[in-house]
Amino acid sequence: MAALAARAGLSVGMLSKIENGRTSPSLATIQRLADALGVPVSAFLRSYDEQRDAVYVPAGQGLAIERRGTRAGHQYQLLGHGIGKRVAVEPYLITLTEKSEVFPVFQHAGQEFIHMLAGEVVYRHGVKAWLLRPGDSLLFDADAPHGPEELRRLPIRFLSILVSEREER
Repeated sequence: MAALAARAGLSVGMLSKIENGRTSPSLATIQRLADALGVPVSAFLRSYDEQRDAVYVPAGQGLAIERRGTRAGHQYQLLGHGIGKRVAVEPYLITLTEKSEVFPVFQHAGQEFIHMLAGEVVYRHGVKAWLLRPGDSLLFDADAPHGPEELRRLPIRFLSILVSEREER
C-alpha cells in the first residue's frame, strides 16, 4: 500500500480511506491512481456485474464449418467466435488428411495466426514459404495469397485464428 501511495503521490492514510469507502476521490486522484497502477481510468468505473462474453467449446465439439478449403478435403472446426465486438475473432482447428488437396489460394481481410499441433506442412504466404512442424507458429496479413503448399507428414492439425474488423451495419 505504501508503494502505491508513493507512486500516486498520496498519503497512505488517504489511500486507506479511499479503499475503505470513507472518502470519495476526485477525478484527479483517480487519474493519479490509474497512472500509478498502469491501467486506464475506466478500469475503476466498470461494474463488476457488467456482462462479459465467453464461448466454451468442449473437446471435440467444435462446429464443423464449410469454408473454401472444405471442398479440397480440409476439415474446419470453429472453436468459438467474438461476440458483439468491433473485432471479429474466429479460431479454427484445421485437419488435413490423405484426402486433402493442396489449396494455397486463400485471401481475406485481417490477420491470421497459425500454430502447428501435428504433422508437417510447407505453408506459403505471398512469395515466401515455411516448413511448419508441431510447435511452430506463423502470424501474417491475410490479404496476401496464402495456404498449404505441400503436405509433408499427415495427418496435419493446426490452429488457425482469423482476426479482422467487423463491417459496420
